[in-house]
Formats: sequence, structure tokens, C-alpha cells
Amino acid sequence: MRNQRKLLIEQLDRKIEPFLGTELIYVPEKGWINSIRTTINMTLEQLGKKLNMTKQGVKRIEESESAGTITIKSMKEVGNALDMKFVYGFVPYDGSVDSLIDRKSRILAEKIILRTNQNMMLEDQAIEKDKLVVAIDDLTKEIKLELKKAIWD
Repeated sequence: MRNQRKLLIEQLDRKIEPFLGTELIYVPEKGWINSIRTTINMTLEQLGKKLNMTKQGVKRIEESESAGTITIKSMKEVGNALDMKFVYGFVPYDGSVDSLIDRKSRILAEKIILRTNQNMMLEDQAIEKDKLVVAIDDLTKEIKLELKKAIWD
């Protein structure tokens, strides 16, 4: 099961890899649809004809994209009407799903070990600092290996 989970994570990271760097792309203030349409000198009416809707309908679509309320289905339809492919995806802030799991596992391990150490300090049995680091490292590896659901809490 662990090997299967590791394989799934590696496969997901490979799928995400082409998107790395796209998080730096600036989204135009009025949205992609308006930006593309106006740049290629296409009117609202022209795009409306391709989408079988009125220019007011296209304007609403552009406004909903700008507001962040547009549907993926609508983005795909507009992309097709513009002879473009709409793509979307997620890019982990950590660069990969594996790194995200590493960070979340470490956070949970630190929380558990430091809480335990706090209780032990009250009993005057605190763990030495270098042993704390080793304990956190070991628990991080264990949490990651088991991919405990608690890392997402």
C-alpha cells in the first residue's frame, strides 16, 4: 500500500510538473477572455455569434471571469470559440506534492514532539535539544511513510 501511495504521488508530481512556473503568470485585470478578445480585435458580437449568445451574454461571461465566478465549462466553451484550449491545474506552493507532504508531515511531527516535550518539561524530564531534532526527523519520516490524514487538519 505504501509503495502504491508513493507511486501515485510520483505520478501526480509528473502531471503537475508542466504547470510549474505558471503560478507566476499575471492574470489580466479584466480576465483572459476580455484580454484575448480585445487584443485580437474581436467584438462582443463576433464572440457572441460563435457562442450562440448576445453581446450582453458575452459581457456577463467576461465580468464573471473577472469576478472569479465563471465556471470551468464556460471557460472551455469560450476557449473553443476563440480556437484556443482552456487549461487549468494546481501548482503546489512547495513545488511538488511530495514536498508538500514533507512539510505537512514535519509540522505535525513538531507539534506532537514539542507538545510531548512540554508535558515532560513540567515533570522536569525535558528532552535534550539534539534529541528533539532527531525525534522530530524520525516522526516526520513515519508520518510521511504512513501518510497520516492528520497532516491535513
